[in-house]
Amino acid sequence: MRNYTKVLKIAPAFLLAGTMLHAQTKDSIKTAEIEQVVLIGYGKQKKEDLTGSIASISSKDFNPGSTSADQLIIGKAPGVTVTGNGGNPGSGATIRIRGGASLTASNDPLIVIDGIPMDFGGISGASNALALINPNDIESFDVLKDASAAAIYGNRASNGVILITTKKGSSGRVRVNFSTSGSVSTKMGNQSVLTADEFRDFVRANASQHYIDKLGNANTNWQDLIYQTAWGTDNNVAITGGIKDLPYRLSLGYNEQNGIVRTNEFKRTSVGLNLTPKFFDNHLSVTANVKGSMTENRFPAGVIGAAQFFDPTQEVYDYSAQGDKVNNYWEWFLNPGNINVNATRNPLASLYGRRDVSTVFRGIGNLQLDYKLHFLPDLHFNVVGGYDYQKGNGAITQYPGFAGMLASGDVSTRRDYTQEKTNKLLETYLNYVKTITAIDTKVDLMAGYSYQQFHDKVPSATTYYGNPTRVATPSNAYEGKLTLLGFYGRGIFSIANKYILTGSVRRDATSRFYNGTDLKNNWGTFYAASGAWKIKNENFLKSSNVFSDLKLRAGWGETGQQEVGGYYNSFASYNVSDPTAQYGFGDQFYLMYRPTQYNPNLTWETTETVNAGLDFGFWRNRITGSIDWFKKDTRNLQARVQVPAGEFSNTNIKNIGTMKTDGIEFLINVNPVKTEDFTWDFSFNVAHYKPEVTHFDDVADGYVIQQGGISGGVGNTVQAHSVGYTPFSFYVYQQAYDSNGKPLEGVYVDRNGDGKISADGDKYFYKSTTPDATFGFSTKFKYKNWDMSTSLRAVVGNYVYNNFDSQSNVQSIATNEYLQNISSTTANYGFGTPQYWSDAFVENASFLRMDNLTLGYNFGDVFNKGSNLRVYGMAQNVFVVTDYSGVDPEIFGNIDNGFYQRPKVYSLGLNFQF
Repeated sequence: MRNYTKVLKIAPAFLLAGTMLHAQTKDSIKTAEIEQVVLIGYGKQKKEDLTGSIASISSKDFNPGSTSADQLIIGKAPGVTVTGNGGNPGSGATIRIRGGASLTASNDPLIVIDGIPMDFGGISGASNALALINPNDIESFDVLKDASAAAIYGNRASNGVILITTKKGSSGRVRVNFSTSGSVSTKMGNQSVLTADEFRDFVRANASQHYIDKLGNANTNWQDLIYQTAWGTDNNVAITGGIKDLPYRLSLGYNEQNGIVRTNEFKRTSVGLNLTPKFFDNHLSVTANVKGSMTENRFPAGVIGAAQFFDPTQEVYDYSAQGDKVNNYWEWFLNPGNINVNATRNPLASLYGRRDVSTVFRGIGNLQLDYKLHFLPDLHFNVVGGYDYQKGNGAITQYPGFAGMLASGDVSTRRDYTQEKTNKLLETYLNYVKTITAIDTKVDLMAGYSYQQFHDKVPSATTYYGNPTRVATPSNAYEGKLTLLGFYGRGIFSIANKYILTGSVRRDATSRFYNGTDLKNNWGTFYAASGAWKIKNENFLKSSNVFSDLKLRAGWGETGQQEVGGYYNSFASYNVSDPTAQYGFGDQFYLMYRPTQYNPNLTWETTETVNAGLDFGFWRNRITGSIDWFKKDTRNLQARVQVPAGEFSNTNIKNIGTMKTDGIEFLINVNPVKTEDFTWDFSFNVAHYKPEVTHFDDVADGYVIQQGGISGGVGNTVQAHSVGYTPFSFYVYQQAYDSNGKPLEGVYVDRNGDGKISADGDKYFYKSTTPDATFGFSTKFKYKNWDMSTSLRAVVGNYVYNNFDSQSNVQSIATNEYLQNISSTTANYGFGTPQYWSDAFVENASFLRMDNLTLGYNFGDVFNKGSNLRVYGMAQNVFVVTDYSGVDPEIFGNIDNGFYQRPKVYSLGLNFQF
């Protein structure tokens, strides 16, 4: 891969140089001792006392310029990958902690905001639930990575837990913080396709005269036409202070971003209020949070693929009296007045002929009461109540007179939809903390109860056709509830400030599992134990000037998973048939009830994790870091599999088998230079993990679960799960090549030697969505009032299936009475027909990406003492080094088909505090 190996080779030398610079600093320079506190779930703990694997990222380390909460921590913690689901503003990101632990069930971590566990699903009208939260209001992320840390959240913690804490007010005089920025976004590039002249030559060489006659005379770059230079602005104001004994923080935010694809818009208006008063001589602490947001979206039509495929020899518009046009947009017709329903649509006509808009409201409120008993101040009684409300409204309108309407025979269409979701939480727990001096032991005990209910309501969404003679079509309404109960307890014992032991247990119930006779499937019990040895506090190291921290950690635990399918997978039920599938009886049509597929034996998926780690610090913590080894074993894997004929469906969700994951993580933070005028620090992390399916129950040897749907054909897939292989591996044929290295069409390696090529005998598992290693690097320089920072990420062994290339072939350029463009790569291959399962389309997409580069200047006390003004310029997605032939190598799911590329963003902004 170009330039990449060189980058990796210089990294160790760079780390060594940092250490040498440190050694040259004067002994008189001292670092501030800051007692960092980390959330551990239903409590907090000094970072130096942690026994589990927890990554803590505070606001000072966040990625600047992030418009969504998940973007704040990209590349900041080893083993935590955040992959954007697209470059459209407000788009979601997929977070994985140590690669996840499931197949069909969710691999998303549990996200807890200010003590409220969030709903795993999204809301109609929003592509990212976390984009509904203003990232400017977030104070810190604490990522619980191993089971010994996460098991206190038992029932949903198999894939880790992310604790998000929002900013709070402080007592004292009123302080105002105002920030604003303006940005311009541009595309990274275009998919490599044939130019108009190249396409004409290709068609003339490979198609009949009938299709050659369809070529136009234009030179149109359709990809350039659908993209635009987009602008955006982000504005936030926060007011903090205290009215008598009432600390508060009030925040307001407005973010507006246009997408680089035309017609794409995102607007978010947010408000937040935090109150933290104390009563009864500080025995009662109250924390009240209210956050609300309104998000407005306009989603673009799916035109990226169309812009790649549309014939570049045709004009955008046709203003002639006759011709193949709709509303003056050039389109493919079979003959005058008869549009070609199979042809690719004019991309610009699709953009402007469709309006897809939504408005989403979200309100999150929580109240926590922490009462320190007067008669026993070491005992705290906590009550937490939370409510999360989401409502999404939207409408999709297809305007009259555009090609899509002519193809369907409708005048126009409009579909209005809505969805409403609530999340209610009530938790109570006791926390007893006492230092027993007689045995030099600090005891921290906690026990509690949790009740949480999710309610999802989707009314019928009606489609109107703009035609009085055609009856509007409603959809089926849906309503569901999910209830979770939990009882939990934890004990932490710190002995002589050297040895720390932690144990926890949680017993959970879910309404998702029910076998109809008893409650054995509803309940699951999850245990964890861990310990730490603070070696630095031993006498033989206590006076060391070299070691400032040295701690050995080890832990074991079990966590659960119940986030699979819908709310009622275990219940026998009937669903109303679709309105378009009514049964005729006489001159009337009736909706019918039909049984649904279910599994009464479905139960918890459980992940057992072992973790060992070493935390270290040298020279007054000028160098700090950690190394962790872990192993995860998941049993009762939940997966959707084929079932025998005679059931209500050909697939069902079952507990099918086991999977294991081994991994290692490393993190180092270095502060090599620290003087009065100049400081420099950097952080580097790397992670490697390898999952493998180890067993399937009740299936034949070699059973394959197909995954990874692709475009082209019907129901085709290129990924699969099978015993002995990495989940989501590519399941393809091994391509054969000629002596010049050119792939031979339809010629594959006979891997089983039976003299024929078949899916059962010759498809093989080639690479997967799991990379060999992930790297993160960030650094910051500060010289007097100037500061500069940058963050980079690298992923080695990242493989992507290029679905655009696999659909491109000689057959596809001229078929069904229209022409379409093809990939430059497959034009060179010369494939006459689709070769969807050739491993030639599984490309090495390893990459090195600079996520951001920021340069700022702080003017200091501009108006009065204590005020502050900082201006900055920033670039995001600065460059990508990769050998991947597509536009963007970083695609969640690793199937590239019309992916909305990440934009390059250039911003100017200021932060003003007074």
